[in-house]
Amino acid sequence: MTEFKKTRIAPGKKIDLSKIDPNETFGWDKSDAKKQTEKNQERIQELQTLLYAEQKRSLLIVLQGMDTGGKDGTIKAIGRSMNPQGMRVQSFKKPTQEELDNGFMWRIKNAAPKKPGEVVFFNRSQYEDVGVVRVHNIVPESEWRPRYEIIRDWEHEISQPSEAIPEGVGILKFWLQINKEEQWERLMDRVNEPDKNWKLAESDFKERAHWDKYMEAFSEAIWQTSTDEAPWIVVPANKKWMRDLIITQVVVDYLEGLNMKYPQPEVTVDELRAKYFPDGEELAQKKPDAQAPAKPSSGLKQKFGP
Repeated sequence: MTEFKKTRIAPGKKIDLSKIDPNETFGWDKSDAKKQTEKNQERIQELQTLLYAEQKRSLLIVLQGMDTGGKDGTIKAIGRSMNPQGMRVQSFKKPTQEELDNGFMWRIKNAAPKKPGEVVFFNRSQYEDVGVVRVHNIVPESEWRPRYEIIRDWEHEISQPSEAIPEGVGILKFWLQINKEEQWERLMDRVNEPDKNWKLAESDFKERAHWDKYMEAFSEAIWQTSTDEAPWIVVPANKKWMRDLIITQVVVDYLEGLNMKYPQPEVTVDELRAKYFPDGEELAQKKPDAQAPAKPSSGLKQKFGP
């Protein structure tokens, strides 16, 4: 859908997140958006099966945003129709001492796709280390600024063909843009709804005081690291139904663009017929009549078990 192309940040294009309208709908209404999202989810199911079967590449989906931005909801929207066998979710919290001792990219590299056919979601990511650390002066600028290049180089590296993943890892990075007012409403939902209390964290309230600094930090992180191989998509996310439509559509468009094909089977149907059905019996047996007892089959069940 061409209207969503403007959400993709071109390499080197400077942006200001504070000027992006989080209520943008690109002319869609809620009803039509939900219908299209359902179609996209069905298509994602087909495409994930194809990705897994082809065994040539993997997909890394990076999700960033302010607290309550909808990272968990986005994973549900994309992943709800996926086979869990081919997907994995990795959340990044405050780094442990071991992670700090090994450098900021150590835990990221350990969590990246390791095998073909896999879809990996990053709930927060390496971008915390050019965002949070900048806002709170955890490390000096002389340390965090070179990280843009380190991140770009790593994303380029994993996108290339490798022995483990023949055609490399595809990377889609989504920034979920909400405004401060929407965040407050979502925080109040967590306060007022008992089944959401478990999500409450005091840090969510404290960090609101640094909103403008976060917008500045992540604006630069996005334009510094959006590349053709690992683009950033800035998603208007105040309206969850719009967020889900945009993101599922981007994922569908990306996967369809890979022109994937099912691999050739190790054995053909004709070979199976010749070997196991020499009398010309069809490989696919008719279902026994519901009113009559099933007759013994001369097919695969008879030869190999009940």
